Amino acid sequence: MRFGLSFAALAVLTSSCTRHTPVAPAPIAPAPTVWEHQVKNAIDAGDGDYQLRLLRAKVAGEPANIQARLDLAKAYRERGFPDVALEINRLAADRFPESGEAQLGLVRSLRDLNRRPEAIGGLEAFLKAHPQTAPEYYSWLGILRDESGLWPVGEPAHRKAVELAPGLDSWHNNLGYNLLMQKKNEEAAEEFRTALKLNPKSQVARNNLGMVLANQNAAEQAVASFQSVSDAATAHNNLAAVWMEKGNYPAARKELEVALGYDKTHPAALKNLELLGRMDGKAATLPAETAEPSRWTRWKSGFRRLFVGPLNDSNPEAASTASAK
Repeated sequence: MRFGLSFAALAVLTSSCTRHTPVAPAPIAPAPTVWEHQVKNAIDAGDGDYQLRLLRAKVAGEPANIQARLDLAKAYRERGFPDVALEINRLAADRFPESGEAQLGLVRSLRDLNRRPEAIGGLEAFLKAHPQTAPEYYSWLGILRDESGLWPVGEPAHRKAVELAPGLDSWHNNLGYNLLMQKKNEEAAEEFRTALKLNPKSQVARNNLGMVLANQNAAEQAVASFQSVSDAATAHNNLAAVWMEKGNYPAARKELEVALGYDKTHPAALKNLELLGRMDGKAATLPAETAEPSRWTRWKSGFRRLFVGPLNDSNPEAASTASAK
């Protein structure tokens, strides 16, 4: 948002015939910083927002209420003021240095603004000074390290989360994904299967297991895993995406043809087919469709079967189906 500055006139001239008396220019205030703009806009938004006014009043009236501060920061973040949310969370963490909730609030705000190194350093220092028994602190540390590409150092944090809460499928899934990115396929598959035992409906764990199976060249098992939580077209498209990631373009094209054989309008498969065409330099062509016979052709065929019997020139294997590929 642009803000214009209004300047006082440098001089005001009188119409006196004796002399012209210049008026000293008004001092020009320094331009407001981006942060000042953000704060002003946030205050303006808050003044017209009933919930924000209540939260601000609650923080002012209950300065020791950590949750009120976190709620206020969350409200500003949801309204598009992440910088203001960060400062609220930073003040909360500074004022209550032993509060794990305040620290996690600060971690989330830093992550929202892509300041992961600062978030990692702060969370590491906090856990060193204040060890926690709740798994989410270590899970957050693992996620931040993973998102920074620090897969090997992310693994111990995920394992600590699993150790603290072995009965939660999400922690096993997170550890499995970390192992998958390190190409530790066997260990990753074990974690995903554990997650599915704990939560058989977990689509994320099921898809991740499919990725592991594809990496192990168990294509049929991978499709079965994908299809257990989706339709056939989506399952084959997912496998195609894995092959594209691995650079196996012929296998990817084959899977996309199968996917579009099931659903010729599948959005993800069509998009992947177009992307694949740019990657391997081949035209993105849709699978050939069998022309629908006319009513007259269907009538003749039915008449012949009725009075002549089965067509001895028919070959049930002549037309391959998408599912047989």
